[in-house]
Amino acid sequence: MSTIYKNYLLQSEPNKFSQDALKAGEMIVNMGPQHPSTHGVLRLEVVTDGEIIQEVVPHIGYLHRCFEKHAESMAYNQTIPYVDRMDYLAAMNSEHVWCMGVEKLLGITDQIPKRVEYIRVLVTELNRIASHFVAIGTYAIDIGAFTPFLWLLRDREHIQRLLEWVCGARMLYNYIWVGGLYYDLPIGFEERCREFIDYLQPKLDELDTILLENKIFIDRTANVGILPLDVAINYGCSGPMLRGSGLKYDLRRVDGYSVYPELEFEVPIGQGLAGTTGDCWDRNYVRALECRESVKIIRQCLDQLTGDHKRTPDFDPQAACPKKMRMTGAQELYFRGETPRGELGYYFRTTDKSDVPFRAKGRAPSFVNLSVLSEISRGCMVADLIAIVGSVDIVLGEVDR
Repeated sequence: MSTIYKNYLLQSEPNKFSQDALKAGEMIVNMGPQHPSTHGVLRLEVVTDGEIIQEVVPHIGYLHRCFEKHAESMAYNQTIPYVDRMDYLAAMNSEHVWCMGVEKLLGITDQIPKRVEYIRVLVTELNRIASHFVAIGTYAIDIGAFTPFLWLLRDREHIQRLLEWVCGARMLYNYIWVGGLYYDLPIGFEERCREFIDYLQPKLDELDTILLENKIFIDRTANVGILPLDVAINYGCSGPMLRGSGLKYDLRRVDGYSVYPELEFEVPIGQGLAGTTGDCWDRNYVRALECRESVKIIRQCLDQLTGDHKRTPDFDPQAACPKKMRMTGAQELYFRGETPRGELGYYFRTTDKSDVPFRAKGRAPSFVNLSVLSEISRGCMVADLIAIVGSVDIVLGEVDR
């Protein structure tokens, strides 16, 4: 911890650096809350020495979702719409993790039909691509490239329409239910989805050409915001933040939940191809590669959904949904899954057989990843701070849950 930050903690008023802690030539700059440079309602209190950053302190609390208090006053299945509103860019992924955790509490994991599992993975991987498209596209805007944003939002719109066709909503889905799904896939969905990923494959090649290989983009992101692997581990970073630093750690492989052990896909990592391993370029590169791996997963799910686990007239996606959720008594459980931003975990604590948890806590990857911002920004230029914040890919809904 730097001397400036220690003095800030010891001497300052809340949310304000002590002027006495500043050296000659240093000043305090507030960045945000504004959009898009600080990605929504995030305020950064920055101590600068000229153009050099000495310290960064993130301030949150402007978008409180009250998720945990909602969860402690509502039944497990009634909480799913609130789960959607945490990471609103990857709501399917959040629902999936929540429902798998509750199913494990109830002991009904083995009762989930395989078709349901493949549909869950299909929609979550579609949502993963849509989320990464927002991350990469808005990141390009942050550092001055506008065309990639338009292209990626155009292709994301196809995914939004597919998911809207599935459940009637574009962002906040409430589609994955405890024990099953709200509804089976619409007739013709598998064919339409396969057409989309055939269209998307060459578009990912275009993304490499226009953005990742662009000299201006490389100059703005390579060797900037370097996150060493040991620092990433010590701060508890996960997702592309951790994998961008060179560690193959993906909960879809490590924990092997749902049908992921039956699917073939790679875990991309940063390799320092444009600069230093763990820099802003590597984190963006990992997200782009993950979109390609999600396309592989979607193809395999479609093969299963039109093959061994195809639609049948008697299939009921809610067959395993419990009519009344009664726990076995006092128990504790922590369940985690891999979302586009990293490890999303839910801690459950029950004290009786009630269908309302005594305690429910979310471990949000955006919140944890944001904590390393000061460490990787110190010594950088002020202009590079925007590039560093964008490379973390935070969603404030789950930062301030």
